[in-house]
Amino acid sequence: MNVLIESLQRYPVKGLSGEALASVELRAGNGFPGDRRFGFARPDSGFDPDNPRPLPKTKFYMLARDEALALLDTAFDEETGMLSLSCSANHGRFDVNTDLGRQQASAFLKAYLELPDNEMPQLFEASPHRFTDVSVDSEQMMNAVSLINLDSVAQFSADVSHEIDPGRFRGNIHFSGLPPFAELELIGQELLIGSVRLKVVMRTKRCPATEVNLSTGKRDIKTPKRLLENYQHMNMGVYAEVVEGGTIATGDPIDIVS
Repeated sequence: MNVLIESLQRYPVKGLSGEALASVELRAGNGFPGDRRFGFARPDSGFDPDNPRPLPKTKFYMLARDEALALLDTAFDEETGMLSLSCSANHGRFDVNTDLGRQQASAFLKAYLELPDNEMPQLFEASPHRFTDVSVDSEQMMNAVSLINLDSVAQFSADVSHEIDPGRFRGNIHFSGLPPFAELELIGQELLIGSVRLKVVMRTKRCPATEVNLSTGKRDIKTPKRLLENYQHMNMGVYAEVVEGGTIATGDPIDIVS
């Protein structure tokens, strides 16, 4: 069995598109660097930037409710703090280190989603937290890394006769070489990637965000329902905590430690 990392992805802004990385340095007890660092909160989110706390995903603009976000391209430069948002009709670059830049980015999203006049998104930074879906479960889960078995996605695509883009599942580490859905049986086991050691801690239950076609911005398959119909569960992928840190890269082999 030859299990390999096929791609690495981070999602700087919760609910928006990801960025492919060639390599990344993981640290023990920390999540995927730069992942879900920002989020566009709804006006009634209750987020306090002076006393930041994790929030439920329903407090944000995200694919589960706002499928048009699938067509908004995102890029974030950590060195300059510049966030780029672009679609077919418009684009903008915003210095999110400043109040003005965050306000301008929020106004861009408002116009893009064609929100009513009295509804203004608010771009917040999660630090020292992450705006992950499981951030409200525990600090451990907030700092978990998500893994997607591409063989599971391929099997699901075949079983539902519908081509499913693995990007729908918004994983940090895409890998291949493991039998379909075998990753779901790895809870409590460790994965070794060079000097990096990950412990698999939880299956990833899927929500309506995965119904959205990333190319069209439309819902084209009821993903959680079809998972349940075919496999008697709604899981795709797993979460793992970083036990020992180090650098991982595309093409690295993954060993399963019993």
